[in-house]
Amino acid sequence: MAVTPEILLERAAALVPMLAERAAETERQRQVPAQSVAELTAAGLFRAVQPKRFGGDEYDFNLLIRLIATVAKGCGSTGWIYGLAATSQWVLALFPPQVQEEIWGANPDAHLQGAVAPSAIADRAEGGYRLSGTWNFTSGCDHADWMFVGALLPGEGLRPMPGFLLLPRRDFRIDDNWFTVGLCGTGSKNIVIDNAFVPAHRVVTFAQLSSGAAPGTVLHANPLYHIPFMAIIPLSIATPALGIAESALEDFIAMASGRTTKGAVAGAGSKMAEFATVQSRIAEAEGLIDAARLLLLRDVDEVLASAAAGAGVSVAQRIRNRRDHALAVKFCVEAVNGLYAATGASGLFLANRLQRSWRDINAIAKHISMNWDAVSAMAGQHALGLEPKGQY
Repeated sequence: MAVTPEILLERAAALVPMLAERAAETERQRQVPAQSVAELTAAGLFRAVQPKRFGGDEYDFNLLIRLIATVAKGCGSTGWIYGLAATSQWVLALFPPQVQEEIWGANPDAHLQGAVAPSAIADRAEGGYRLSGTWNFTSGCDHADWMFVGALLPGEGLRPMPGFLLLPRRDFRIDDNWFTVGLCGTGSKNIVIDNAFVPAHRVVTFAQLSSGAAPGTVLHANPLYHIPFMAIIPLSIATPALGIAESALEDFIAMASGRTTKGAVAGAGSKMAEFATVQSRIAEAEGLIDAARLLLLRDVDEVLASAAAGAGVSVAQRIRNRRDHALAVKFCVEAVNGLYAATGASGLFLANRLQRSWRDINAIAKHISMNWDAVSAMAGQHALGLEPKGQY
């Protein structure tokens, strides 16, 4: 019997208490514990957008957004890794059919992660390419069976083309440099590749991924796999912010509901829940989180509808979506910052979950794809009739 979306959501929700209990240990390990990865795998959560042809559920990104946010409520770092790994199943479906058969034919639960930035130049070799270099911020690399990495590929002319190459775990090593203030458990370390051979069937260009007709789509009729790359990848980065913000709001309400003040300035013995400023911060956070969620769900639904109609996704729609990805994170950051500012000195203790939410969500906002200054400038350039500077 097929696993329904409701069952997947129930399974994700059932993991939240365990992930929350393990969140501090996840930070100490500086990677998601193997037990958490095993639980997510056993629950079938990585298969949400994987093609049915290879054992997946082939649901759309509306469901995946809700799954990522749910997992992130338990642990922001785990939500981050889950979102990237689950979305990477969709990315693999865009690669040439031969590599899909190669990876999923051997292991339908193969764990994939990626490093999108083109951090090296690939050299032509007989039957493929040779690749060497270092890739930063490769989240989840400790658990990756395969990794797709961005690189510049030799073009027909003088200008190289950006693209992605898929490599098995044996072809890269990890440089453990992930010592950070936020998203500590994502294990977003460097990986190093030294003269690895990548056959041509494990390579796809950025232009192909952006076309809506990537090589792998010949295997999959579902419009899900005809969506441009940049309409989806940023979602896996933005969506954990939803779950982190929802967790922070729940924690703040629980704290405010049962706490009385001790400081003389604030009025010793007063119930925190009776302060108008506290009430206002809760209302504002609720509104900001709702707005962020609605933006992300609306945009992904419209993109899928465009793909289903065969209409493609316009430049205006792509740039609006990129604006909304960053704006959704901005809203969630404002929500959590407002709540954390009202926690008082108790928020300084590491045992207080709110401080982790505060650190993690501000770390998400540091990602270049979510950087409001950069993304909003691109959207403004388009609105003014200028050439947009950025990826969309």
